[in-house]
Amino acid sequence: MKRTSFLLFLFLLLTAWPAVASQRVDDLLQRFRREETVGVANQFFEQLRKEEFLDEPVRMAASAPKDTLRAQVWYWAGEYYYDQQDYTTAIDCLNKALPLLHNGADRTTEADCLNLLGVIYIRLSDYDNAARYALQCYKLDEQSGDPDRMSSSLNTLAAIYMSARQPEEAEKYILKGIAEAEKAENPARMAVLQGMASEVYHSLGNDEEALRHVNEAYRLDSLGGREDRAMVRLAQKASVLLGLHRWAEAERLLKQVIPFFRQTDDRHSLAIALNKMGMALYSQNRAADAVGYYREAAQLFEKMGDMANEIHARRGLYESLWESDPQAAKAELDRFNALKDSLYNNVSAEKLARYNAEFGNDWLKVENHAQRRAKWWALLLAAVAVAGGVGVWWLMRRRHIRQQQVNEQLSTDISRLREQYRELNMRYDNALATRPAGNSVEMNPTDRDFMERTVETISSLIADGQVDGATVASRMGMSLFQLRQRLTALTGETPQSFIQLVRMRRARYLLDNHPELNITEVAQLCAYTETPNFTRAFKKAFGVTPTQYAERQAGS
Repeated sequence: MKRTSFLLFLFLLLTAWPAVASQRVDDLLQRFRREETVGVANQFFEQLRKEEFLDEPVRMAASAPKDTLRAQVWYWAGEYYYDQQDYTTAIDCLNKALPLLHNGADRTTEADCLNLLGVIYIRLSDYDNAARYALQCYKLDEQSGDPDRMSSSLNTLAAIYMSARQPEEAEKYILKGIAEAEKAENPARMAVLQGMASEVYHSLGNDEEALRHVNEAYRLDSLGGREDRAMVRLAQKASVLLGLHRWAEAERLLKQVIPFFRQTDDRHSLAIALNKMGMALYSQNRAADAVGYYREAAQLFEKMGDMANEIHARRGLYESLWESDPQAAKAELDRFNALKDSLYNNVSAEKLARYNAEFGNDWLKVENHAQRRAKWWALLLAAVAVAGGVGVWWLMRRRHIRQQQVNEQLSTDISRLREQYRELNMRYDNALATRPAGNSVEMNPTDRDFMERTVETISSLIADGQVDGATVASRMGMSLFQLRQRLTALTGETPQSFIQLVRMRRARYLLDNHPELNITEVAQLCAYTETPNFTRAFKKAFGVTPTQYAERQAGS
């Protein structure tokens, strides 16, 4: 009996220890805030060492200047709370340290502080602040001439543009980062950059290239004995495999990494892996099994304030619940739309573009003669590559001509859509003019012009391959809120639902007039990167799959 009681006591002590340790850090920081003494600072550092957060003891000298003392305590407090995933407290601590570091001589720690703030704001989906801090960090690292530090800050910049759904911009930062990491000869850093490169190419739709990078990242982390990072690479690889429609393989990898992330209490990696598992199961027509994974992922992302990832989990929940529980699915769709609006408000494309231009100008300023020679060699190699690609071009020519013909006919379709926009509603077939009394909308010339421009803008973005409400609003010179307000007043539709109407009418037009196109090609011409998503949307709109619709049209 005594043995059982002792074991129970020991279990309770071990489970309560993290909270007790965290409280101890909080108390010491409160004391330091009041007293600001070397003694309290050294107690704080000793507590971090006891918790194995610091690898070796840190002691401040009794003669340490007051500002140095404050800067070090608040910087390490920010690192500690970031590790605890308490991002609000981490930001508060780092903002206390940053001006003190800026006025001091410790430029390395100042750069680390800026980099950490950038990373935290990525997690919080605040990309404007993330880019601001990351760019300041890169400038300091560039001044240092340290390729390892430069590669780290370039990786952060790539992550910001990835989170802001600008993988084309992220690609040049990550390639520059890999070049700097090769100079540094740091395998651990190279593994991080290879992992980010995998994310970039996965987002660009080049999953074969993404697979190559993530395999290299996994190899480097495995050789270095970094088990936690190697597991993250396996989770990234699962994501790439999903893009390649190798769902069963992805599921097997995720079954391996999810228990590991639970055991290590890596909540962010766990939530991402859970989200991917939901996708793997849903893609294998196991919607009921996917629900639990999507729901746990959504709850974790919500607790962490990670809107960018929570939005994907909510969408997965909506799709997985649609057949079994439409009411619950509707609630998830509402949450998805609310998150989407909040997320777009946090992303300032103009400000990101400004940072990008400034960063690009810095590159031009430091370009030396050797770099110019490298460019000439690159041009020469590019010329050779172009010559070698002539044969491939001839093979692709027939397909290109057919796509060109389709786009020419689609330009005619845009004009038809402009004239027929009144027919776009939730049922896709009922014209606004034939709605029941009280629902009809008589448009004045200003409203008519607005609707024509809206349809034309949406159609143009669909032809470019990517369309969303925020981009439509930006192209039309208004905010997303203004677009939503006006469009809803005129049609009863949100921007996203109206976009979906145009995409579906485009799909039906292609199936009616271009029987030579296969379903994948139709999906791509309607801005769908994944054919299953297009099939589900089409069936929801018209009650039949695209294949069934095409067969019906062919037989009529």
